[in-house]
Amino acid sequence: MNKHRAIRNRTITLSPAETDRYSKDLIPISGPVDTNFVCDRILNEDILRLLAFLPEGFADLLILDPPYNLNKTFTSTTFRKKSITEYAEWFEHVLVRLLPTLRKTASVYVCSEWYSSTAIHRVLDKFLTVRNRITWEREKGRGAAKNWKNSAEDIWFATVCDDYTFNVEDVKLKRRVLAPYTGTDGAPRDWQKTSSGPFRLTHPSNLWSDITVPFWSMPENTDHPTQKPEKLFAKLILASTNENDFVFDPFMGVGSSIVTARKLNRRFLGVEIQRQYCLLAAKRLHLAEFDQVIQGYQEGVFWERNALKTRRCTMPK
Repeated sequence: MNKHRAIRNRTITLSPAETDRYSKDLIPISGPVDTNFVCDRILNEDILRLLAFLPEGFADLLILDPPYNLNKTFTSTTFRKKSITEYAEWFEHVLVRLLPTLRKTASVYVCSEWYSSTAIHRVLDKFLTVRNRITWEREKGRGAAKNWKNSAEDIWFATVCDDYTFNVEDVKLKRRVLAPYTGTDGAPRDWQKTSSGPFRLTHPSNLWSDITVPFWSMPENTDHPTQKPEKLFAKLILASTNENDFVFDPFMGVGSSIVTARKLNRRFLGVEIQRQYCLLAAKRLHLAEFDQVIQGYQEGVFWERNALKTRRCTMPK
């Protein structure tokens, strides 16, 4: 459906010409393929059917953002809420089939809502080493009359073995210092003076309050109902991969993970069953060739929400 959008609305959409253009990039898979074939590609497929054809041991990082255990409709498919036990069984069925795609040094991140987070943990603990649970603030959401407002989601962090990548220096957060302390010589202690005020670089924690969910005035926004921001994926990718490593997302949606991977010079494979989302992801990859900006990430560090105004280049038509 065509929507009437405000002048300042920057939501990414597809024209008929763009739909035709990007459709040509969605090559169907009918048999086994090698790593070179799937490198830097979008596959419009059901991941459970596709797994029989994917190469083994190609992924350095697996990002899983599966359907949450909610009643939710995504274009032409609907996911129905299950019991915790049933959801755990469904997730285990998916995870077990994905494990052969991982390198021995690979890391895995799994996104989850609060209700089924324990089921994700239970399954990961059977097959991988669980390292941590990240909780990030999702500032959007409706209030509830008889319950606490749901404004946070989880991301479980696991690894195949004890030999894994974690680049802590690449994911530090730049925080504003509310009470800057100086020594007797007047020099800052553990903070820096900037034109925007006093800031301090802090180690990354498992509680994230600096994430902004995409909305209409952000250049990365689409009409996907549960789109995650590039900044969130940038943290996962920078922490757990090096340049030229391979990022695999079997439930990529509109491609935030693979677009971020391209901007950070990683290889990638994104799989998505909804064709319209694949086309939006393909357009976003094209735009990323001209604009490497990740909102909230600049000068090699992550900034607190609303602490940084980012300039963006003009996009090609």
